[in-house]
Order: sequence, then structure tokens, then C-alpha cells
Amino acid sequence: MAAGRIPADLLIVNCKVVDVFNQTLMDGPLAIGGGKVIGCGDYQAKEILDAKGGYVMPGLIDGHVHIESSSLTPPQFARCILPHGTTTIIADPHEIANVCGLDGIRYMLDSSRNLPLNVRVMLPSCVPATPFEQAGAILEAEDLEQLIDYDGVLGLGEVMDYPSVINHSPSMMNKIMMARRHDRVIDGHSPGMKGKDLTAYVMSGVMTDHECSRREEMIDRLRLGMYVLLREGSTCKDLLNLIPMITPANSRRCVMCTDDREPSDILSTGHINKSLRLAVEAGLDPLMAISMATLNAAECFRLRGKGALAPGYDADILIVDNLEQFNAKHVFTEGKEIARDGQMLVEIENIIPDTVLNTVRLAPLTVDNFKLPLTSNVVRAIGVKPRSVVTLNLELPVVADAQGLFNAELNPGLNKLAVIERHHATGNMGLGVLSNYGLKGGAIAISVAHDSHNIVVVGDNDADMLTAVKDVESMGGGFTLCRKGEILAHLPLPVGGLMSDKSAQEVAEQIEHMLKIAHKEFHINENIQPLMTLVFMTLPVIPALKLTSTGLFDVTKFQPVEVCV
Repeated sequence: MAAGRIPADLLIVNCKVVDVFNQTLMDGPLAIGGGKVIGCGDYQAKEILDAKGGYVMPGLIDGHVHIESSSLTPPQFARCILPHGTTTIIADPHEIANVCGLDGIRYMLDSSRNLPLNVRVMLPSCVPATPFEQAGAILEAEDLEQLIDYDGVLGLGEVMDYPSVINHSPSMMNKIMMARRHDRVIDGHSPGMKGKDLTAYVMSGVMTDHECSRREEMIDRLRLGMYVLLREGSTCKDLLNLIPMITPANSRRCVMCTDDREPSDILSTGHINKSLRLAVEAGLDPLMAISMATLNAAECFRLRGKGALAPGYDADILIVDNLEQFNAKHVFTEGKEIARDGQMLVEIENIIPDTVLNTVRLAPLTVDNFKLPLTSNVVRAIGVKPRSVVTLNLELPVVADAQGLFNAELNPGLNKLAVIERHHATGNMGLGVLSNYGLKGGAIAISVAHDSHNIVVVGDNDADMLTAVKDVESMGGGFTLCRKGEILAHLPLPVGGLMSDKSAQEVAEQIEHMLKIAHKEFHINENIQPLMTLVFMTLPVIPALKLTSTGLFDVTKFQPVEVCV
């Protein structure tokens, strides 16, 4: 076919072709055959596709994403993002691994194997994220090594427990050395690190970081030879802040990623094509931006045959109408058109094994379990920051009730927060105070809580908090809104207590319905996403104060602390 002796399978005509190697445009047509790119030129082909003046570019690559955070299973997630031109993702299944261990990882691998979406998996390095959490599993180096040669596995997922790297913790170093023995990529996660600590972290073999939110952080990591993954998720939006630091010299070490993106966000604004649109609007050269979302990611993660349109490369192709909006008109994977004008053209099977169902196991609970005694009139409160997963470590005055307990109704602006262990029915519960969330007249409970995914419940009265938790338990996991003992709305997430078996559209509509109730009837701060904010209140590797099932945790000092000062 390349020599022109026999016809190619498909010829895309009336188009401009993006050359990511030179960051220029070539005149079409583009020939495809046997699932591969044949080349540009005057070829004969069995089929002709008129691109109508569109731009042909490599399929987009998401350099770091947690499928579970979309509340969708891998097949449903594929249906959601493929019509937007993302054809490859680097997935870190540490959410389901924290619930189901190796069975959870196997489920993500197996359910992704026959998808038109190319899913490559990084084995979770932090299950649990820190020694101060209670997850559903503990994965050591010898556990992960069972899957390191599994089809679809690329390397070691984001090393969030950076103190263990710097301090040379045997458990963490064993995982890193296991990945290095197998010559695999190691993902990073190092917010705020600098100086010799960062140097030591990179020396261990960590190659990437998606946690850069400040420009100086980005430059520090580029200087040390890391790849910087510019994140544009539903909660964490760092892309626009970092775009001004990209130059022709350093752009080749920059990659696009989403990390966590909600289905409603994807359906309404796109996926990696949204990142391209924002980058170009901010002044980045379109061809440079495309290279970051394709070739750079492929080279970073050693994806042979991905990320470019050149002879022998996989025919993962996106055709857009322009290089400003990046509206996906045609999407191909391995030479087969799988989406057109935002609609999937192929069916995708969604099979869920029993190994990832029925994962919510609670010890018996009563309203008394939610009592929070006050031993002083000042408490450490978790301060919510709008549009951020970083929290504040506040010391605030409080008023106790007649029994010496914290009562949110007596303390305007404050709510009670509880985290309940839900994997082994230990009965462990952490209690704390949440500031600037603003909930009044009810409770919200969720089983999605990074990274150990215990049940989180926030409220202004203990009775509704208990009812909400019981509803989450009865669903096998999910999101619940409760007021005066009545369940106003809920979304079941039976797969690991993290994912629905429904479509992205169905999940998005129900979440949108719940968010409206949370804002209008529970009066939650309009600048805060009620559900996603709670998801991050338990992650003890992102500053400054968090709550786990073992109690309040000062991330800056990396140690447990008491609620009362």
C-alpha cells in the first residue's frame, strides 16, 4: 500500500494533516491501511472520506486519569470520551484498588481490553495512600509484581506518599525498585516539593508530575528532567495558569491530562479537546498544543506507534473542523471509524463481575456514634477553598451544647464531618468540623472519598447523617442527600462503591439534579461543588488538614492531630 502497488483501505481527502514532528501542516490526502497510517500523497483506496476542509490529527492522549472518578465503568467511560477524540488514556486505578485490591485492578484491565479506546494502566503505588488510612486492601511490591507484565500495564502509578520516598521507606522503595527492574515508567505526585527533597524524589526514578499548580513548580520540574502533565479536570484546573511558562524549548516535556473529570463536564465541554481549546484561547500555538496532547504523551509513556501520523503508526485519528474549537467530526481507532459528529458508531459491552460488587461493609451504627465531645472552645476546622482540593487548617471558636458536644446548629458556618470505615466493618469513625461548606437542614453522604474510599458524611444534625449513611450502605455505595429523615435524591454506585453501571448521560443528569438540590435546598456555598468537594476531604497527601476514618490529619506536619485545640 505504501508503495502504491495495491489500494489502501481508506483515503481521507480534502484535508490538512498535522505533522507533530515539525509542528506544521501538510497537504492531504492521508492513506490508511491495515489499521496503520500509510502516508500522505496521491494514493488509490477502496474507500474515500471527504474531510470537507478539516484538519486530520493524531488521536488525543490523556496522560493521567482515574476512570473511577467519572463514576463510570471503563466501557461507559470509553463511550463518553471517544466522540471527543481521545483515543488513548493512561489510567491509574488506585481508586478501585483501594477498595478491591488486585481484583479491582484486574477488573479495570479486563473490562478495558476489547474497547475501541486504548487503555494503558499504571499500577497503584499507594494502597493505601498513607499509613494513617484504612483502605480495603494493602498492596506491596510483591503484590504489584504479579501484574507488572499483564497486557496493558505500563508502569507504577503516581507516587503520592512522597515523604516515604524522601525518607527511603522500605515498602515504597521496594515498589519503585520493582518498577525499575522491569524498566517501567514511574508517575509522580509532588505538590509543593522543592529543593533537595524534590531532587531526591526525581533521583528515585519518578518521571512525571501532574500536581503543578504554580509556575515556579513547573519550571523546577522541567529543569530536573521531568515531564509536566498540565491538568484540566473538573475540580483542579491548572492548565491556564501554567500555559504562559510554555516555550518552544520546553514544550516537548509538557503533556495534557484531566486527572478527574465528571461526565457532565465531558458531555458538555469535551475531554482533551477542551484542554486544546483553552490552551489556544490562552495564546498557545495550536500545533504546539496538539503535539503536547499526542506525541509528547506517547514518548513520555513509551507508547510505540501512538501520537503521530506517519508511516507505520497506529491509525488513531481525529478530524476536527478547525484548530480553535477542535470540534470532533470523525474519530478512528486502528483505522476503524468509531465516532462521528459526537455519536458512537460501534457498540461496547459492559460486563461487571461479582468481585467488584457488594463492597460496603459497615459495623452497626446509631446516632450516638456521631457525638463529637468538645474539651475546649477552640477547634481545628477543615477550611474549604472554592474550586480547589487544597484545604485550610483553621482554628475557630465554637460553642458547645448542654451536653458539651459540638452542634452545627449552634455554630453558624460550620458543619460536622464524619469518615466511617466501610471495607472491614471495624466501626472506626473519624469526626471533625468543616468550615465554609455551608450546608443547612440535612446531610450528604458519599462512598467515593480519595483515596481509601470510606464513607464520608457531612451535616448539621446527627439523625440525618445516620440516615444518609444507611442509604449509602443499602445501595452498595453511592451519593445520598437526606433532609429530616427523607432521602431527597441518590445515585447508586454499586461497582466498588465508586462507579455506576449506567451511561454517562444518565449519571450526569442525576448528579446535576443532586447538585441543584444541594445548592438550593441545603444552601451550600454556590462556589463549591458539593459532592466533589467531599470526595477530597479525606486525602491526607494534599494540604493542609484532612479527615480519615482514624481521625483528623495535619498534612503539612504529616501527623494526626486532635479536633480540640
